[in-house]
Amino acid sequence: MEQKNARDVSMITLHDVTKVYEHGTHPAIDHLSLQIDGGEFVFVVGDSGSGKTTLVELLLKELNPTSGQIMVNGKNLDKLHGGRIAKYRRGIGVVFQDFRLLKDRNVYDNIAFAQRVIEKSNRFIKKRVPEVLTLVGLADKYRSYPKELSGGEQQRVALARAIVNRPAILLADEPTGNLDPKNSEEIMHLLEEINMRGTTVLVVTHNREIVNTMRKRVIRLRKGVIVSDEKEGVYVED
Repeated sequence: MEQKNARDVSMITLHDVTKVYEHGTHPAIDHLSLQIDGGEFVFVVGDSGSGKTTLVELLLKELNPTSGQIMVNGKNLDKLHGGRIAKYRRGIGVVFQDFRLLKDRNVYDNIAFAQRVIEKSNRFIKKRVPEVLTLVGLADKYRSYPKELSGGEQQRVALARAIVNRPAILLADEPTGNLDPKNSEEIMHLLEEINMRGTTVLVVTHNREIVNTMRKRVIRLRKGVIVSDEKEGVYVED
């Protein structure tokens, strides 16, 4: 029997999804259908209020859709409840604009924390954490605390923590929002490297220059609706 390539398998599917907030006058997401295959690298772009953040929160099951169906890595999110939600989220790496590191723990322990949550052995942690620190170029910073690091270094730690458990999907919500152009470029190269190793990467961004340089798939939202979806897209002004 012929095996399917990872890119032939849908990793994220939204079918006719709508999200209306209480007291909202317009849907944040409006009858949106979307498919992202395993191994894809996808940018989601759009102005403020376009629905980008709502989309991320739906994929993390921090919000539930008003209607429609969301499937992620073979799981119907509507059927996840209680502890199954926490377990589902552990299978997704997430990187935010504001890093969200534990300030009272050093670099090593920030990353190891993600492994301890899923009850990995100390022996496994001692092997895996240095591996991801080497990947993000911070092998010599493992004893440093977040306050001792630059913004670019903190985002590298956040990225290492997001991938330490080898997630099938990495969601990056404005990962370069607090970084200068040089650090932004380096973070995007790391995301590309992670994608080349098989992880499906979805990046929400306002950074027009990065999107237009990398020429990946670009999904553009406006008022909760997909207005363009291009395989080697650019991010243009309205």
